[in-house]
Amino acid sequence: MESLNGVTIFLGIMNLITFIIYSVDKLLAKMHSWRVPEIFLLLLAALGGSVGAYLAMQVFRHKTLHLKFKLGVPLIFLVQIAAAIYFNL
Repeated sequence: MESLNGVTIFLGIMNLITFIIYSVDKLLAKMHSWRVPEIFLLLLAALGGSVGAYLAMQVFRHKTLHLKFKLGVPLIFLVQIAAAIYFNL
């Protein structure tokens, strides 16, 4: 069995963190409490957490009506896939 490389571990951790933060933001929204800034949520997706962001959006039905998330998160994912292919990751 081949060991995981650093990029795979980083992406796994980023996606888990992103998923958790999106879920916390949804909980805070339900409680009418302080919220995670949208720019931070999108930044997490851009830093490698796009899969976690998309999954959280679907699981928690969070930010699915906001166009910048509805289109932005999948677009970020596609750009990340294109970069991975380009850099042979």
